[in-house]
Amino acid sequence: MTSIREEYERREKSFLSPLGCACLDSRGRRKAEAPCPVRTAFQRDRDRIVYSNAFRRLKHKTQVFLAPFGLGDHYRTRLTHTLEVAEIARTITRALRLNEDLAETIALGHDLGHPPFGHSGETVLREIYSSHFSHQKQSLRVVDKLENNGRGMNLTYEVRDGILKHSKGYGKIISSSPSKMAVTLEGRIVRVADIVAYLNHDLDDAVRSGVIRFDQVPKSVLEVLGKTHSDRATTMIHDVIFCSQPTLNGPIELKMSDHVYGEMAVLREFLYTEVYRSPRVHNEFLKAKKILLDLYNYFLENEKKLWEELIRMEMDRCHGEDAPKERIVCDFIASLTDRHALDLYKKIFFPAPAV
Repeated sequence: MTSIREEYERREKSFLSPLGCACLDSRGRRKAEAPCPVRTAFQRDRDRIVYSNAFRRLKHKTQVFLAPFGLGDHYRTRLTHTLEVAEIARTITRALRLNEDLAETIALGHDLGHPPFGHSGETVLREIYSSHFSHQKQSLRVVDKLENNGRGMNLTYEVRDGILKHSKGYGKIISSSPSKMAVTLEGRIVRVADIVAYLNHDLDDAVRSGVIRFDQVPKSVLEVLGKTHSDRATTMIHDVIFCSQPTLNGPIELKMSDHVYGEMAVLREFLYTEVYRSPRVHNEFLKAKKILLDLYNYFLENEKKLWEELIRMEMDRCHGEDAPKERIVCDFIASLTDRHALDLYKKIFFPAPAV
């Protein structure tokens, strides 16, 4: 008797573009598993991510603005950023007849390894642990090893590849380097969806916070991309969709029009100059870096306290006996939420009040 999953996989082959990655075409998992009778492999991966400890922690991790920054409840967190990326990725993949489930799953997992306090957390771990540390590599480490107390999630190859290759840093929005491109079109779309999301919501939050005024935004950006968050998102998403349509019997090449792509670059440069590197934002992140540096050194020197915390976080079985202590502490620090890091710092370094 045909299972629900098998029926869906059959229908999927009929409506997906041949250029998309059907579930039946997956390269599989590192450890073979019996298939689910209801969910496809990518749907199963999505559920594993959503129900993970690492995913829940995203709600208390900074996107750009620290929680005490005075923005109220409307500022973005790492979780809301992730949900926006997933929604944008689904819209684009659906329009191009690609695999929505795969794109959504990669998007939901792309920032699981991001340290607390935004990119300052990533910077400090790069400085004190390893120059090769990156949140995308740490995200892959989370799904492969750290989650489920050392068992990992055993995700499919395509999801793991998309998580590893989603980040562009300050590189090209649409990369032409094979080594930086995901093996699937869905993974490449997540990379584009990531920047579409953060360009829009970081501008939105920067104006809301008072770090910049709306009248400072370059006029060409507003004229081409739009004056509202909704208009800008719509312009960028539609531009990707309509410029990337496949030719007859030809491949899909992710592209954008010169004028939209150009204004996205202008907006990104504006955000880096006026927001991310602004004294007001930068000074807060210097404080955050100090907190993580002190915590890293403390737990490096206090192994008993480290293991007590790892047990609380269900991470005490993630490392073998020969694992370097620096690696263990790095995994611990990267897994902290902003709130947890602040609470630990107060508990460890602040004097206790007299009873």
